[in-house]
Amino acid sequence: MSSTAKAPTADGAAGKSAKTPRKRMPRAQRERQMIEVAEAVFAERGYTAASMDEIAERVGVSKPMLYEYFHSKEGLLLACIREARAELRRVTEQAVAKSGDAEEALRQGLLAFFAFIRDRRQSWMLVRHEATLVGTAADELEATRQQQTDLIATLMGDFVDPAAAESVGASGLLHAAAEFVVGGCERLAIWCEQRDDLTPEVVSEYAVNLLWGGLAQLTSR
Repeated sequence: MSSTAKAPTADGAAGKSAKTPRKRMPRAQRERQMIEVAEAVFAERGYTAASMDEIAERVGVSKPMLYEYFHSKEGLLLACIREARAELRRVTEQAVAKSGDAEEALRQGLLAFFAFIRDRRQSWMLVRHEATLVGTAADELEATRQQQTDLIATLMGDFVDPAAAESVGASGLLHAAAEFVVGGCERLAIWCEQRDDLTPEVVSEYAVNLLWGGLAQLTSR
């Protein structure tokens, strides 16, 4: 008695051999994912202890792919810092844009800064641990401070009393005030790390109350 083998159906063969193709993530989206993961690892481990192996594993890519995108661990760190700097500028400008007077502009700008620190804790930790960074990375962090200083000076300049604008600009008073705001707010943010009960709204109001008395003398509105 002979038996005839049953031929596999077309559907059955296709089910065994076909593989679901992996959807390729767009480069910009993949780069953003890598930066987000790297930011978290740098914040947790510190730059020196962080490894490209761990970052690659968390992202779900090979280490060579990380190097293809960023060339080195320092290159990846620089991308993190630059992305955070761009976002901080964006939220600050957006917050101040609709302010009708100088005091409200100061309040909204400070609120944007402290909200950024709350929402982007990992970015803030990169700045907090800057003592471990050298070379280009340290320069990038200083460039972030300089960006905010220049931005604040420019925004305050929009509200300076026209009668005093020339003398204020020539004296460097606006930039001196901006340096004070940036440095003071950094220290205030560090202090707030121990005070989870303080919201960005409360902390920014503290800063406004301390700063506005002096800055008000420069403004016309």
